Amino acid sequence: MARKKSLTAQLLQTYRDAQKAKAAAARKAEAERNRQARVAGRETAQRVKEEARRERERAQTWVRAQKEKEAQRSAESRKAEQIVRDLEKREAARARALEQKKRAEAREKAGAERQAKQQMSDLLRQEAALRTTEIEKQVQGLVSVLTARPGDLQAFRLKGQEAFGNSGSDGLISHVEQVLGKIDYPEGLRGGRRAAFLPEAKELVLEVDLPGQTVVPAATQYRYKASVPPTLVPQPRKEAECKALYRDLVARLALRAMAEAFAVTPPSLVDEVAFNGHVNAKDRATGKAIRPCLVSLRVTRETFEDLVLDEPELDPVQSLRFLNAIVSQHPYDLEPVRPVVTFDLAKYKLAPERDVVAGLDSRPDLVALDPIEFEHLIRRLFEKIGLKSWVTQASRDDGVDAVAVNEEPLIGGLCIIQAKRSKNAVPAEAVRALAGVMHDKAAAKGIVVTTAWFGKASWDFAHRTGRMELIDGRHLKALLLEHLGIDALIGLPKLPPGWETRDLH
Repeated sequence: MARKKSLTAQLLQTYRDAQKAKAAAARKAEAERNRQARVAGRETAQRVKEEARRERERAQTWVRAQKEKEAQRSAESRKAEQIVRDLEKREAARARALEQKKRAEAREKAGAERQAKQQMSDLLRQEAALRTTEIEKQVQGLVSVLTARPGDLQAFRLKGQEAFGNSGSDGLISHVEQVLGKIDYPEGLRGGRRAAFLPEAKELVLEVDLPGQTVVPAATQYRYKASVPPTLVPQPRKEAECKALYRDLVARLALRAMAEAFAVTPPSLVDEVAFNGHVNAKDRATGKAIRPCLVSLRVTRETFEDLVLDEPELDPVQSLRFLNAIVSQHPYDLEPVRPVVTFDLAKYKLAPERDVVAGLDSRPDLVALDPIEFEHLIRRLFEKIGLKSWVTQASRDDGVDAVAVNEEPLIGGLCIIQAKRSKNAVPAEAVRALAGVMHDKAAAKGIVVTTAWFGKASWDFAHRTGRMELIDGRHLKALLLEHLGIDALIGLPKLPPGWETRDLH
């Protein structure tokens, strides 16, 4: 039994062996685990070291990268700064160049503007000079229209004779209108011409369209005005000068038309020319078309040839007065006159007859009549009273305003008349002067007619002569009412001595 163990011991031994084996296995496993733990620790340490090394490398790499980036950024910054500096330099250079260009362009533009302005000023000054020259030429054309007439017109006389022989009065009229219609005139001064012929009176009647007031330049010159913008400024012509130029032009055109009419007609057919100058215009008050007659006269060839039309000192207005023309006192204002009719008296140069009475208002102011109208009115009065009267020429009349003939056999004879349209007393010297004219003309009687009054010296002198009669304004007013039916006014500025208010009105 000693050698043989019991089952329990065996079991215990087995258990113990198993426990030992299990403990050995556990130790072995523990040792293995420890070994593995050591290996793992070493591996972990190695991994940690490796990781640390890699971390350090990564850190170093990052630092290097950061340094490289910083260096790159620094380089890029420096490069950018350099680029900026270069750009700024280039921009500054461009700005300086642009500024210089702008300044150059500004200088060039300013120079061009100054040059253009100077050129414009020069052009305007030239234009002013040209316009002024043109105005002067126009005025010269107005002044020279009389002396610029053609000199070969007398060559047409034979054709006028032939035209009359072939077609009578109509042939001569056609000849005159055709020849006169071809004569050159300055621009704006030619008007229509119409003619009529009275062969039994050897009289040619010529009607001419005169230019309007606008033919006289409204400016005397043009001047340059350095304003902004610069302009040309006309220098207005004074109204008095415009009126004087137009009055002178009307006279020159009338004389030229008369001269040309005499020149182209044969003296054997035409001994007298009657002229009427009309203007086609608009009435400023109504706007209607009007055609006033501004100048009218009738003159013989012999009388007209007394004029030296080419004489530089000839005054055309005075020439018309010499021819006793009826001329508008205010032609620029289109104040009309009536056409004339001429009578002849061998001993005196007599003026045209004029129907003054027909043209007077119902109550005309005698003082407001023009001198020629007043003289013709006096002629009509004496004719109505019973005298045969004529009005004489305005010059070379030896102080005679009218000639009247009393045809009564015993107390008749030649009567010298003076008409004084005045607002003041007639001087005694004028009355005495008429006595001398009466003696020179061997007149039977002398009459002084006035719108005013006479002084005591004049009345005493007339009474002493016994052949003079003085008719003052109130006496004249009564005679006009009695013989012509004209209830006239006398517009005197003051009431004459001894007169009453009713004597003026």
